[in-house]
Amino acid sequence: MTVAGWWQQSGNFVIVRRIERVPPGPGQESVWDYPRPPSLEMCAKEVVVELGGVVVAKTSDAYRVLETSHPPVYYLPPGDVRAELVPAGGGSVCEWKGEASYFDVVAGGVVAPRAAWAYLDPSEAFRPIAGYFAFYPAAMDRCTVDGEVVRPQPGGFYGGWITDDIVGPFKGVPGSWGW
Repeated sequence: MTVAGWWQQSGNFVIVRRIERVPPGPGQESVWDYPRPPSLEMCAKEVVVELGGVVVAKTSDAYRVLETSHPPVYYLPPGDVRAELVPAGGGSVCEWKGEASYFDVVAGGVVAPRAAWAYLDPSEAFRPIAGYFAFYPAAMDRCTVDGEVVRPQPGGFYGGWITDDIVGPFKGVPGSWGW
């Protein structure tokens, strides 16, 4: 099933590409069934982040943000973060959540620059994650959800966590900027 299409101008031609949704199997979710604007839900699964050979964060009280074409992003309560998080310069703005602040993650003698972010004063719909931290799984040694090792969302800009129960295709792959 084609779920979306996008186009790009190339000289005098318009190139149209179709995105084929991967049908979810039993116990799976398709990111193409996630809403836009995104939704926020509690997650009781055990979420663990590791860097420098130590546990940076561990919780069963995370939130997941679910947005069309994106694997979930997990936000962990500050009380469950065990690493030093040093404010890093710059920021970004999400049209739904508001302004994000970035942090260097320091643990086990390792510094992962701008590897975590938080919405310190998010929009009303995302108030529950105010001050919660999200981590780029590609910048960590290992991230797990209920013991399953996470695969990072492709592309480097997005921080989604891919597990076996999530199917795509996922925004972030080459050619997906316009999805």
